[in-house]
Amino acid sequence: MIRLTWVQPEDLVGHELRQAAEDGRDVREITARWHAAGGHDAPPRAGASEAGALRLRGLAEELLDELATLRSPLEEPTELADIIAVCPGWPARQADLLQEGRRAARPEHARVLGAWLGRAAGCVLGKPVEKIPREGIRQIAEATGNWPIQGWFTGVGLPDEIARRWPWNRRSAVNSLAENIDGVPEDDDLNYPLLALTVLERHGRGFTTDDVAKLWLDELPAGRTFTAERVAYRNLLAGIEPPLTATYRNPFREWIGALIRTDLYGWVNPGDPATAAEYAWRDARLTHTANGVYGAMFVAAMCAQSLVATSVKEVVEAGLSVVPPRSRLAGAVRQAVEDASAAADFEQVLDRLHERHGDLHWVHTINNAALVAATLVHAQGDFTASIAGAVAGGWDTDSAGATVGSIAGALNGGVPERWRMRDSLASSLTGFDGIALGELAERTERMIEP
Repeated sequence: MIRLTWVQPEDLVGHELRQAAEDGRDVREITARWHAAGGHDAPPRAGASEAGALRLRGLAEELLDELATLRSPLEEPTELADIIAVCPGWPARQADLLQEGRRAARPEHARVLGAWLGRAAGCVLGKPVEKIPREGIRQIAEATGNWPIQGWFTGVGLPDEIARRWPWNRRSAVNSLAENIDGVPEDDDLNYPLLALTVLERHGRGFTTDDVAKLWLDELPAGRTFTAERVAYRNLLAGIEPPLTATYRNPFREWIGALIRTDLYGWVNPGDPATAAEYAWRDARLTHTANGVYGAMFVAAMCAQSLVATSVKEVVEAGLSVVPPRSRLAGAVRQAVEDASAAADFEQVLDRLHERHGDLHWVHTINNAALVAATLVHAQGDFTASIAGAVAGGWDTDSAGATVGSIAGALNGGVPERWRMRDSLASSLTGFDGIALGELAERTERMIEP
């Protein structure tokens, strides 16, 4: 049988059972049936008969559909109107402020460019150590004289023993090492802002979830998608339409995929976190629900505020204003902010984050959103400390680094010279390979309402 990660039914059941444990559904009887049949979280063991594997797949499909009928008792809505209704501090939209004769200041070009530069730098810093735990990241950095992290990771001088213990994540990650960086290498964390820019340029500010879906089918190779995005892509090809694409046999619907896609929706709505969050919701509902959607809205709102704010506090407060306050994500972020505000040593903050969220998958939304908030608050705008802290956290290092980098870069109106690369971004998306970040900043600014 052909193995295709993230979409095989027998691989999805374990993840859906784990999701059920997180959102309060009682699945003990279903879990027992799955385990009794030989089901587990990993692919079938070598030597398993094809007939047995097919039977297990059939059971997995049956159980996934049964699990979908069980409702979570948590009050975590996904529809935008319901989200707004439970957010007492939902901010006024720019359109409403204009009617009152008020408007947010148009951001300086340096801040928009800083957001792009910061996202690229944070992504590239975190890419070589993606999937490597905190312990390994620290050992690599210490062994090469880069702890606390002050510059790009390098393989130069790295002892063979540590290199074998903590191998770089993928072959492509070597292009993100100090000795090999030549321009900004391709990454999904950088491709998604390009797609967001494209959907706005093609469809305008009234774009829909269907527009995002069609753009993916036109421009985004299926093999460049992961977790919830790959499942939604499969669902689109099967004729399933949004928002069912986010829920049909999709146990990854609260993971980080939507969070990494929404920076640009903030950048085109400076000082307007409400509209930024709405745009993020339109995109996120293609693939995610509940906390997966909240993470996207949280980041978009922070990115919107980062272009006009004078402090990290303003930015994080804007992000929380569009997240249901009783949600798990809001609770995790508030606790992370409290810890980061009280502890002088960021390693203590990370210890607490891992104590609370260490049972979540390393690309879940909740733990990574909490890390993003904690890093921003503790670093207080210092760019290097911001992206270094996000990467040292040891979860989704390139994604968290990219998000924190975009916000810190916008707040600072740029990034330190040490974090600037040759101004050329590699991408497999049509029309973007080799594009300059400066050009992307100019195109982003053209999408801001006058």
